[in-house]
Amino acid sequence: MRIGDPFRILITPAAAAAARYHPLHQAKPLLILSHALHPTRTRTRILITRTDTNNMSTISAEDDAKYGFTREEMYKEKLTGTVNPYGRHVFLCFKGPEMWVARVEASDTDTLPKLLASALKTRKDDMTVKSLMTVCGGGEGTDGDVLIFPEMIKYKGLKESDVDSFVDDVLVNGKPWASGVQEGLTGSYVFVCSHGSRDKRCGVCGPALIEKFNAEIDSRGLKDQIFVKPCSHIGGHKYAGNLIVYSPDSEGKIMGHWYGYVTPDDVPAILDQHIAKGEIIERLWRGQLGQSAEVEKVDEKKLPNGKEESKSKKLEDGNTQVTKENVTGGCCQGASGFSCCKDRSSDVTGENKQIETNGQGRLTSWLGSFEQRDVLTAAAVVGAVATIAVAYSIYRRSG
Repeated sequence: MRIGDPFRILITPAAAAAARYHPLHQAKPLLILSHALHPTRTRTRILITRTDTNNMSTISAEDDAKYGFTREEMYKEKLTGTVNPYGRHVFLCFKGPEMWVARVEASDTDTLPKLLASALKTRKDDMTVKSLMTVCGGGEGTDGDVLIFPEMIKYKGLKESDVDSFVDDVLVNGKPWASGVQEGLTGSYVFVCSHGSRDKRCGVCGPALIEKFNAEIDSRGLKDQIFVKPCSHIGGHKYAGNLIVYSPDSEGKIMGHWYGYVTPDDVPAILDQHIAKGEIIERLWRGQLGQSAEVEKVDEKKLPNGKEESKSKKLEDGNTQVTKENVTGGCCQGASGFSCCKDRSSDVTGENKQIETNGQGRLTSWLGSFEQRDVLTAAAVVGAVATIAVAYSIYRRSG
C-alpha cells in the first residue's frame, strides 16, 4: 500500500470493502478518502491498487447472489464430459488476474502470452501431444516461468525472443530447451480460474476459493506440498468455481482432474479426499487429462450434480496422451487451448463386427454339431433296423 502521508491512517471497514478488487474495475488504482490521526488534518488521500486489496474477502450480497456461490444456475447442469480431450497442459506465469484483459492470450499490450499462444497454434500439427495453454498467476521474479503437466517440469524466464525456440525444442521435439534449464516440479498444483475480466462469476468465485485453499493448506502444514495459483479462462464460466488439480494418483502417475461448481465448503474435501487419498469427488467432477469424450460418455457418473452427499471412486489410471495418429477432428479447450477429439466410431464398429462374427461362428458351430449328431443318430437307427431285418430273414429260412 502506498500512502500519501507519513502519518498513521485509519481505514474504515466500509472503505476497505469498497476498495476490494472487483472484476469489472479497470486496471487503475482506486482513490479512497479516509480519516487521518493528525491534529491539523481531517482527511488524507490514500492510493490503493487492486493488488493491495486482493486479500479483502468481503463480497456484497448482491454480487454473491448474481455471480457467486449462491447464484441460481449453481448445480443446474451435468458436469461430467465438459472437458475436451488433451494430453498436455502448458501454464505461462504472467502477472495476476487484476492485470489480465479479457483475452489475455491475444493482448497487444502484453505480448508474451500472445506470442506463446500463437506459436502453439502455428505448430500444433507438428506436435505429437495435443496441448492446452493457460496463463497463471506470476509476479516479481516469476513472470515468464513455464509449467508443463503431466511432465511436471518448469522453465524459468521465457522471453518473447525465445518463444519459437522453446516451442520447437520442448513442445514439438520433446527435448530439453537449449536456451534454458529444466527443473522438476514436486507436490500437487491447484489452478483456480479467477479471470474476472473474462467473466464476473470467475472473478467472484476464484479469489474466495484461493483464500480458502491457502487457509486450509496452512492449517494442515502443507505449504511446501500443495501449491495454489489463479489462472485464466479454462472454459465453462457457468460452472464457476472452476479449478484443475494436477497431482499424483495412488500409483504415482500425474493426473489432471477438472472440477466445477466448487465452493469454499468443498475445499477440505479436495485436499483430504482427492489429493491425500486419490479419490474423485464425483458430484463436482468435469473430466480429466487424457480422457476422450467418448470414454467420458460411456463412463458417465451416476451421481447428480448438487448438494447431495459426496461419493468417490479411485482415480482412474491415466496419462493417456492424445496423438495425431489416433485422433481425427479437432476441438478447442479454453481461450487458446488446442486439443483434438478422438473419433472412436471406427473402433466401435470394428468391435461390433468382431462380436457379431464371433456370435455367428459360435451359432454355426453349434448348428453344425447339432446336425452332425442328428445324422449319426439316424444312421444308427437305420443300421439297427437293417440288422434286425437280416436276422429275421435268416431265422425264417432256417425254420
